[in-house]
Amino acid sequence: MQIRVHLERTLQALCTPYKCRMAAPSRRSFSLLLVPVLLSLIFGSVATAQVSRTEPVTSAQQALSNGSLNTVLDKGRQLEATNRWGEALSHYEEALRDYRGNETLEQRHDLAKLHYSVERRYHDQSFLQSITALDRNQALSLYTELLQKTNTHYVAEPPWRKLGVRGASAMDLALTDKNFIAANRLQLSSDQLAQVRKEIYQLLSQRTLQSSRDLITFAGDVGRLVEVRAGLPATATILEFVTAAAEGLDDYSSFLTADQLREVYSQIEGNFVGLGVELKAENGALLIVHVIPGSPAERAGILAQDRIVAVDGKSTAELSTDEAASMLTGAEGTYVRVTVYSPSTEPRVLNIRREHVDVPSLEDPKIVDSDFGIAYLKIPAFQKTTARDLETALWDLHRQGMRSLVLDLRGNPGGLLTASVEVADKFLTEGNIVSTRGRSPQEDFNYQAHYGGTWRVPLVVLIDGDSASASEIFAGAIKDNNRGTIVGSTSFGKGSVQGIFPLGFAGAGIRLTTAKFYSPSGTPISHRGVEPHEMVQVVAKPVNGKVDVESDLVLQAGIQAARSRMASR
Repeated sequence: MQIRVHLERTLQALCTPYKCRMAAPSRRSFSLLLVPVLLSLIFGSVATAQVSRTEPVTSAQQALSNGSLNTVLDKGRQLEATNRWGEALSHYEEALRDYRGNETLEQRHDLAKLHYSVERRYHDQSFLQSITALDRNQALSLYTELLQKTNTHYVAEPPWRKLGVRGASAMDLALTDKNFIAANRLQLSSDQLAQVRKEIYQLLSQRTLQSSRDLITFAGDVGRLVEVRAGLPATATILEFVTAAAEGLDDYSSFLTADQLREVYSQIEGNFVGLGVELKAENGALLIVHVIPGSPAERAGILAQDRIVAVDGKSTAELSTDEAASMLTGAEGTYVRVTVYSPSTEPRVLNIRREHVDVPSLEDPKIVDSDFGIAYLKIPAFQKTTARDLETALWDLHRQGMRSLVLDLRGNPGGLLTASVEVADKFLTEGNIVSTRGRSPQEDFNYQAHYGGTWRVPLVVLIDGDSASASEIFAGAIKDNNRGTIVGSTSFGKGSVQGIFPLGFAGAGIRLTTAKFYSPSGTPISHRGVEPHEMVQVVAKPVNGKVDVESDLVLQAGIQAARSRMASR
């Protein structure tokens, strides 16, 4: 699965992401809920489905479970061998959903994560600027602040030694990374490199690393060692420890460069400058996962499931994922030339203007069954304006004869916690919506529904394995309060809350897991997800991601469930 970042780059879980007890970007911190996993399985043929209240869900995403672990590892090694670290990371993330807790897979996953982190940051101009802008003491202050926030806000006691060891591993790996070497102009012989790497681990073996102070001292000493032995400014070394610490806590915490932090704010506001597509890396190309309605990409004729195979004349097969994706970004009003391949058609070259894109908080509101007055709308992510836009859409549908509603959360990776609570509150008159619990008492909170302003139409909610975080809050609240019927397949199972904390140097920030969340019945969502009332066996997703009643059997099941709820009233 993936984070829906709506940016022309490989998706990482950005926001991604993230709870929010709504605070503006200018405040000290804010939080959101998204799933920061790189890439998702996207299927290109028409969906087929079966509905059952008793049979378990099976889907094409279970292919990894049916194959041998050796096959999974072999594919991962092939991706590693060609330095396709983004795809490797996505591959291992998917595999771990089926082989949870497998030590070998976890090790390969973390290796891919370290490689991808270096690759991504060294194609990020704001990070490159921070290397030259910060001196050694400022870099250590940045590390100190990050560790202090971790100690104060992280959901569990920080594993200090693990984070220090991971910092040494990150530095060891960086010394062999071509992007790191080129950017820092390192010139070391193989013998010199081997000696530096050996001395880093010798230094590690002498340290206990039981506190944040120990980590700061260790990072400073490694920075001094590498500066003496390799001529590398200590800032570059210390920043590897910074990112390794943030990203070594769990799958959802991470360091945010200045550009990434701005992107998070853009996601909350629901706008950005770009082409208006969501991407994932696949077989040396950039697969179009979704095209934002009204965007430059849509006007240019790009469709979901198309593949970008070249950017400004350079083949994506010869570029890293981030190199290709970063070439798509640029200033508003500039153009990018992309070669796009669609199934069963010849490649076409398109010149597309980068523009300001507003990401709609709702998609495709309509009446899908006029006889029964069944309305439909999709929430692609929970944004600041989602609750307000939903209220407007519901009144429009009401005027068109809405008597029941099918609300589609399939593929919704989350968003703002407060947005999901506000939307749930529109359909609940009373009761708990969600509870959060953290190591810090300030993270413990119970969100309650209110009587006023409630829509009482029969409700059906569609979910799938890519419905995560804030989507699971909404679906769990509706299910546990017996307010509606949940249709589809088990949701992703991302039941943690992330806070976004700006840092005092280089415009950077940290996304930090601060709490776990629980459905109204007290059920933890992590690694479980929300089970639907009506299981739907999904073999594939609709062509081009289009929702069509005739071919979308999950939607058909939802419409039938809406009819049943109306008949039982």
